[in-house]
Amino acid sequence: MTARRLGRALDVGANMYLLRHGQSYFNLHFTETRRDPGIEDPELTALGHEQARAAAAALARREITRIIVSPYTRALQTVAPFAGRGVPVEVWPGVRERTAFACDVGSRPDELAARFPHYSFGHLPARWWHDEVESEAETVARAALFRAAMREADHETTLLVSHWGFILALTGISVMNGMFIEYDLASAPPDELVWRP
Repeated sequence: MTARRLGRALDVGANMYLLRHGQSYFNLHFTETRRDPGIEDPELTALGHEQARAAAAALARREITRIIVSPYTRALQTVAPFAGRGVPVEVWPGVRERTAFACDVGSRPDELAARFPHYSFGHLPARWWHDEVESEAETVARAALFRAAMREADHETTLLVSHWGFILALTGISVMNGMFIEYDLASAPPDELVWRP
């Protein structure tokens, strides 16, 4: 299924696009072995970069006025193909992945600033990721805060570049790497969640 086709799957008056980051080196190894390969804050694979470019192309004609991205490297690399649009990009730690594996250990803000100098990281605490395994309730609570904040926002259309667990908590939908869905902020939170990809 292409990014464009999945992007139309929730065409219900959507005012947000939710894009899961492209394939990371963690995803590559975990998919093959179902074991944590111990890669902290992994980068995208060549396929992941290709998926990011494909998503940007699929969304090229959409009127996106704001981009919000997680501080993980894989999300920041996924948003790179959108850079030429002239749309402001905001780094929000609250849209990070549900902490469960080594890949969910992030990089310090000074490290991120050195690698991604065109984004602002000064607002992030030194350790912006969760200290230990994050409970389902904690992730759902973060998603609820984000939903409420977006309902109050004046921006017309937002692109969120985030992660499997956060998008699941927000919508109840399991999204594959590099795929996006349209999301209507007026929709109700999911009744139940299945925490497996």
